[in-house]
Amino acid sequence: MLPQLSPTSGFNQLHRIESSTLFQGVVITIIILSALTIGAKTYDLPPLVEQSLSVMDTAITLFFLIEILFRFAASPARRRFLMDGWNLFDTLVVVGSLIPLDNSEAVLLGRLLRVFRVLRLVSVVPELRFLINSLLKAIPRMGYIALLMFIIFYIYAAMGSMFFASVDNELWGDVAISMLTLFRVATFEDWTDVMYATMEQYPLSWIYYLTFIFLTAFVFLNMMIGAILEVMSEEQNAQQARQAHDERDEITRQLREVQGQLAELISYTKSEQNGFGHRKVEDE
Repeated sequence: MLPQLSPTSGFNQLHRIESSTLFQGVVITIIILSALTIGAKTYDLPPLVEQSLSVMDTAITLFFLIEILFRFAASPARRRFLMDGWNLFDTLVVVGSLIPLDNSEAVLLGRLLRVFRVLRLVSVVPELRFLINSLLKAIPRMGYIALLMFIIFYIYAAMGSMFFASVDNELWGDVAISMLTLFRVATFEDWTDVMYATMEQYPLSWIYYLTFIFLTAFVFLNMMIGAILEVMSEEQNAQQARQAHDERDEITRQLREVQGQLAELISYTKSEQNGFGHRKVEDE
C-alpha cells in the first residue's frame, strides 16, 4: 500500500519549493530575460527574430501565470493572498500581460504591462523589497521636508522676480518662471551663467545664489536622506524583532515537542515496568 501525503505535508512541501533559492533564482532569471526581450523589441530586427521574440514572450507570460498560481497554492493564507500589496501587484501585472497584442485598442496597455513585469524583480528580491517599503514609509516625513523646500523656493523666486526681472525677463519674469530658474540652479544646470548675468547689474547677487544652493542642495537633500535612513533603521529593527520572535516561537514549539516525546517515553517506561511487575507476580 502506497503512503498517502497529508494536506499539511503537501502544503509544507510546496512552501519549501516556493521559498527555495533555486526557485527564486529561476524566477529572477525569467524576469531578466523578459526585460531583455522587451528591450530587443525596440530595435529593427529580422522577421524571424521578431517571431522568435513573440514566441518567447508568450512562453514567459505562461511561466509567470503558472508561477503566480503556484505561489497562491503555497500561500499559508490563501484568502488573504491578494491583501498583500506585492502579491496584488504581481497578479495585476501577470493578468494584464495576458492581453493579446493583436488587438489594436489594447495593444498599448498590453505593452505597458509587459514593461512593468521588470518591476517584479523588486517583489522577488527581498533586499529591493525592503528598500521600496522603507521609501514608501518615508514619504510622509519627506512630504514635510518637500513643503518646507517649496516655501524656500517660493521666497527666493519672489525675491528673484523683484530684483532680476530687469536683467533677464525670460528667466525672472514672474514667480512661476523664477521657480523654474531656481530649479535649474538647484540642479547645477549652467547655474553660473545665470549668476554671472545678474552679477553684472548686482555684484553681490552671488550671496543670493550661494545661500539658495546651500539650503536646497545641501541642507534639504541631507534631510531627505536622513529621513529615509531613519525609516530604514526602524524597518531593520522591526524585521530583526520579528525574526527573533519567530525564532523564539520555533524554539518553544520544538521544546514542546521534546516535552511531549519525553512524556510519552516516561509513560511507556512506566507501563513496561508495571507489565514486568505483573509478570513477576504471576511467576511467583
